[in-house]
Amino acid sequence: MDTDIVLAADRIVARYGSIEALHGVSLAIRRGQIVALLGANGAGKSTTLRTLSGLIAASSGSVRFLGEDITRVPAHRLPHRGLVHVPEGRRIFGDMTIRENLDLGSFTLTDDAERRRRLDHVFELFPILAKRHNGDARNLSGGEQQMLAIGRALMAAPKVLLLDEPSMGLAPQLIKEVMNIVQRLNREGVTILLVEQNSKVALKFADYGYVLKGGRIVLEGRGTDLANDDAVVSAYLGGVAA
Repeated sequence: MDTDIVLAADRIVARYGSIEALHGVSLAIRRGQIVALLGANGAGKSTTLRTLSGLIAASSGSVRFLGEDITRVPAHRLPHRGLVHVPEGRRIFGDMTIRENLDLGSFTLTDDAERRRRLDHVFELFPILAKRHNGDARNLSGGEQQMLAIGRALMAAPKVLLLDEPSMGLAPQLIKEVMNIVQRLNREGVTILLVEQNSKVALKFADYGYVLKGGRIVLEGRGTDLANDDAVVSAYLGGVAA
C-alpha cells in the first residue's frame, strides 16, 4: 500500500434515490497535495465530496482515509479523525456569533488551551473574524462568510480538508485572498481536495487534478499539464482555464 495516499476512493457509486450520480469514481489524494476536482455543473463534484465525507452513503465501492476503510463510518465521526468538509454554500449559522460558529468546529474538544490555540490561529489567518467575533454571522459579507466556514473547519485541526467551491460568488480580489489562505494551509501541512467550477483558479494552485463528466472521471494529470492543454480545456473545462 502506498503510505503517501491519505484519502482514496475505489470505484464508488452514489445515488440520489433511483438516480445514479457517480458511476465508479476512483481517485487518490497524496499527503501534502492540493488536488483539484473539476468539471461542469452537474458533473458530480459535490456528490463526490459528500460521499468521501460520509454525508452520502456509497452504494458500492470503498473510501479509505489514512489507510483505514471509512466507507460506513458516520459523517459526524470523521472530523475527529482529521477529515473535514467545507460544503458548498458555506452553511454558517447566521443567528449565532462568529465566535459561536467557530466553537462549533471544536465542540468535542475538552482541552481549553488547545481550543484557544486553534482559535488564535484562525484569527491570525482571518483578522476580520477576530475584529468582529462577537457579531452575528449573518452580517458578514459573502467573502467573510467563506472565511468563517473555513475557519470553523480549521477548529477541528484537519489533516485533509475538502473544500467545495470556495470561490463561488466572490469578487476577484476576495477569490485571490481565499486561495492564498488555501495555499498557506497547505504549506502548514493540510492536504486539500478542492472542488472548483472555475478551473483557472483551481489549476493555478493544484499539484494534481481530476476531471469529472457525467459522474465519471474522464481525465487526470498534473495541474500544470491540464491547465496548458487547450483540447482538455475546450472539451471538459468550459474553456476558462487558458
